[in-house]
Amino acid sequence: MRRVLTGIRPTGHLHVGHYFGMLRQTAELQDHFETFVMIADVQALTDNFHQPQKVRAMVLEVAYDVIASGLDPRRSTLFIQSLIPEIAELTVFYGNLVTVARLQQNPTVKTEIAQKRALFGDSVTYGFLGYPVSQAADITAFDADLVPVGDDQLPQLEQTREIVRRFNRIYGPTLKEPQARVLDTARVRGLDGDAKMGKSLGNALFLCDPPEQTARKVAGALTDPQKQRLGDPGRPEVCTVFEYHGLFSREKLASIATECRSGARGCVACKRELAGGANAFLGPLRARRAELEARPGEVLEILMEGTRKARAVARGVLARVKERMHLDYLGGAA
Repeated sequence: MRRVLTGIRPTGHLHVGHYFGMLRQTAELQDHFETFVMIADVQALTDNFHQPQKVRAMVLEVAYDVIASGLDPRRSTLFIQSLIPEIAELTVFYGNLVTVARLQQNPTVKTEIAQKRALFGDSVTYGFLGYPVSQAADITAFDADLVPVGDDQLPQLEQTREIVRRFNRIYGPTLKEPQARVLDTARVRGLDGDAKMGKSLGNALFLCDPPEQTARKVAGALTDPQKQRLGDPGRPEVCTVFEYHGLFSREKLASIATECRSGARGCVACKRELAGGANAFLGPLRARRAELEARPGEVLEILMEGTRKARAVARGVLARVKERMHLDYLGGAA
């Protein structure tokens, strides 16, 4: 059976952008692929190295969000990255196959370095610059055929593919070259109209937000700046609230657009309707999450069992890599 790998950084609670992007679509893939979901705590440390307790605390929180969103531990393997030492070993090997200049040219890395200037100043860390190499190890350690990504992450996956091709060219056919599954909803705009919803940008609806907090956040969402009052014709195509209606109430979208353009729909009422639709949609997910929060020991055991299964796969891949690299000094034992 073909395999899919999804990685999630535990740097904060997951938001609706994550849900409509990777979580929902990974849940759909678990019926057709052997699905691995990695809680990437090592990668989270590349820009949270100064607050490891935050990353540690968020591992379980992210697991609650993931399972509540539809990832079934009976059909998917959920595991913790740092508990798979084979990934770290592969990262070291792959570091010899990519130049510093190539990493610096990676568009995603360049963008993220610019965003992290307050943290790094003018000198980025080795770990942050090299995290595409770690991602290549994540993906190849499980012989992943498919990796769900947003279009902004395609340069990262291409870096993995380059490393795979170079390894196979030097050492012989060993590693599987993964393909991208570009997410149908790759990006959800932030409530403030920013191009992307983000954990640290203050513009996100989190899956764990209580209903009243969701309503407050929606009330402050950006609408068409040219529509000042009821009766003014609106432009739904530039309105963030309208975009969110497309997530939670798609069946009403045509009538909402018509009412907006005619001026018959006011922004306050439109936001109130959106808050109701969002809370109705997220209600069952929140209920499942609350049940999981009440049983943290069971969720931790799910992660431990998934990690045991994932490590068995990674151990086999590493043994194959070491054999090709003539590093199997113990007769093939990893």
